[in-house]
Amino acid sequence: MKQYVIDELRPADHAKLKAHLDERYAVSGFEGLYWIPINAALLDGVQKTHEDCRPFYFALELSPGKMDCELLVRSRQQIHCQCIQYATERQRNWLIDWIDALLGDLGISI
Repeated sequence: MKQYVIDELRPADHAKLKAHLDERYAVSGFEGLYWIPINAALLDGVQKTHEDCRPFYFALELSPGKMDCELLVRSRQQIHCQCIQYATERQRNWLIDWIDALLGDLGISI
């Protein structure tokens, strides 16, 4: 699995991230798992045509000491579909920028 990983998080930074993510992106029944919605403007050609599979997400897992973000574009509607695929360069860059902004907004320096 391709991932973007932030490791060596301090306990206080983990707590800040957890509070923020729990409030906005938590997945019911799965502690530490979050769905980060992907803006429709970032979808590739196949994803744009698969309206029944929307919305699309990145999965983010937060555990003590680290945050893992899969670089797989997922759907809650489907598990196997041609629109479920690794992020395009544009989607990947958006995710990394989103994480950098999140860390900055929370005052977390890596």
